[in-house]
Formats: sequence, C-alpha cells, structure tokens
Amino acid sequence: MGTSRLATLEFDPARHALGKGKALRDGLSVAVQIGDTLWVANDETLTLERLTRLPDDDQGACRYGRHRQFPLNDYLALPVPPGDDPADLQEADIEGLACADGYLWLVGSHSLKRKNPKLKDGADKARRQLVKVRSDGNRYLLARVPLVEGDGTCELAKRTRQNGQELFAARLKGDDKGDELTEALQNDMHLGPFLGIPGKDNGFDIEGLAVAGERIFLGLRGPVLHGWAVILEVAVVADATACILRLQPIGPQGCLYRKHFLQLGGLGIRDLCVQRADLLILAGPTMDLDGPVSVFRWPDGCAPADEAVVPADALQHILEVPHGEGVDHAEGMALFSPDGGPQNSLLIVYDTAADDRKSGKSAVTADILELP
Repeated sequence: MGTSRLATLEFDPARHALGKGKALRDGLSVAVQIGDTLWVANDETLTLERLTRLPDDDQGACRYGRHRQFPLNDYLALPVPPGDDPADLQEADIEGLACADGYLWLVGSHSLKRKNPKLKDGADKARRQLVKVRSDGNRYLLARVPLVEGDGTCELAKRTRQNGQELFAARLKGDDKGDELTEALQNDMHLGPFLGIPGKDNGFDIEGLAVAGERIFLGLRGPVLHGWAVILEVAVVADATACILRLQPIGPQGCLYRKHFLQLGGLGIRDLCVQRADLLILAGPTMDLDGPVSVFRWPDGCAPADEAVVPADALQHILEVPHGEGVDHAEGMALFSPDGGPQNSLLIVYDTAADDRKSGKSAVTADILELP
C-alpha cells in the first residue's frame, strides 16, 4: 500500500439516518471529486450526497462537509418513483459515479437480491427465506444529470445550456423489470445465464462506471467466469424530447455492447476510474465475502480496438487497499487531489464502515492512497 492519509466526511445529522438502524455513512458505495466538492452515495437510497471541502482538521486530515442531498426523483423519471411510505422505497443501489462533459453519470447495480434468512425464526423458515429472490426496479438505472455552477460550487440541474449546447437529464430506456442493457444481454452466451441469479450469488451485478468520450464502461462484480472479470462497453444517443438514452451499435455485427475479459485472479470489479487513456480498476471479492482488494491499471483500456481478453501480465498491479473482516468493504474509488492540483491519489470509501472510522453523530473517514 502506498502513502496514505485520511479524509473525514461530515454528513448532516438531520439527513443521516436511513431507518432500521442504518445510516448514510455505513453504506457508501461510490465517490467522485469535482473541484472542491465530493459526491458520494449510499447504495440503499435514491439520493446523491454532495460534500464541500473544508479546512483540514488539527491532525492534518482532509475534511468535507456542508452536506447537501439531491433526490434522484427531482431530475429523472425513475422506474419506481418514491411514495409516501419510506418502507416501500425501492433503492437504486447506485454502484458507479463518473463526471464527463458537463454531466454526472450514475449506474445502478441491475442485480437481483436474495432474502437474507433470519436464523432466530428457525431452520425451516430460514430455508424458505433463502428461496425468495426479488428485484428493486430502480436498480435498472443508467443515467446522466447535468452539472451547473451554483451557490459557489456545483449542483445538479434537470436541464441547462452550456456553451450553446443543451444539456438534459436522461436515463437509459427501460422500466422496473429491466432496461435496454438487460434486454440486449438476455441471449448473451456468457452473461445471459447470470441475469436471473442474485448479485451476491455470483450473478449479474454492475459495480463500476467510467466514461471516456462517447464510450461508457461498466465493471461487473459478477459474474466472474473461471477467474476472469468482465467489463462491458456501451455507447448511447440521447433523445431530448423523451429525456431517454438509447444504446447504439458498438460491438461485432452491430451488437449493442462489447465485452472485455480481464484476468484479476478471481476478483470481481468494484469500481472504475479513467486516468488519461488508462482504466483504473478497483477489484475485490465477488459474492458476499471478505478478502483482498487491489487496484489494477489497464493500459489504454479507455480505447480498446476490439473486444479484449486481457491476461494478468498485461495489467499493472498498483496497490493494495485496506480491508477488514465483516467491515470496511472498499466499494468506491475516485481520482483525488486534496488541494485542487493534479489528481495523483485515490480516495476510497467503504461499505460497512468499521467503528474506528466513525466519529460524532454522522462523520466517517475515507482513505486517500497516493498513486505510485
């Protein structure tokens, strides 16, 4: 692991609690730095969280606060809009966040989930609970929302104009049962069989997003196929009238996607970042496991000439990321600069944050790891 320091993320206590004993700081899944702001999300919400740079604390840790929350429903026509009862909220399971060309891009996991059995109810009931598989309709989300300058920082807008060009919020065409991406993958020889398997069972599960020019890269936590992880590459065209995105042919014989297989030693992809022409890959265990977490570099991964099969010796192992047992699961990765200069570090946020990362009523620390 390279040189490290901490960043303290201070959430508004009034917006911190999610109910059922859960809190924003306990399930951070994504992060992206845009100027003096840090955008993050909890994977059990329908909101994005913006934090703004504050002076360092007396221990030299970076600080982010002035928390503001942005409900996705204010900008996008969600597959399942939130109702009056918070218990009925269908989470977006936001697992990827990226900034490109005036837009903040986001992606939901597109995954199914299996009921977690309650052992106190007895073995028979636990077995029945393990049969139950469900989908949250808002997980089928690939979208972009314009970024605008406002209140001394950047915020989201439903529609705006920049440099004579109209920017508007839009999501990939679909509904609460799936979208154009899952439809296109139904008969795929590698991925089609996994669409009906929950993400934590090595089923289909998007957990990384990177945008480079007109290409969108989606990293899959699962499936991992005989030790090989998968990155999907797609391109979209936008319909300003309907505020939707449509997939465009990009692969062989007019296919709407391209598949890239990477030999990551059995690890799945937890996040992606663009660094010049390269793709940085946060890789960790698939399914519901503790285990090693590493960052790899795929040289020229932002512009593959064709569908790629990338062996281990064609990837650069950059650094190891801390991980715990039952806690501190590295989920989000962002190129980072503490002072607005070149982004020569990575900021890592964690799901199930350990107690020693938490402070006060609603603060949590992320790691800043210097890139070699």
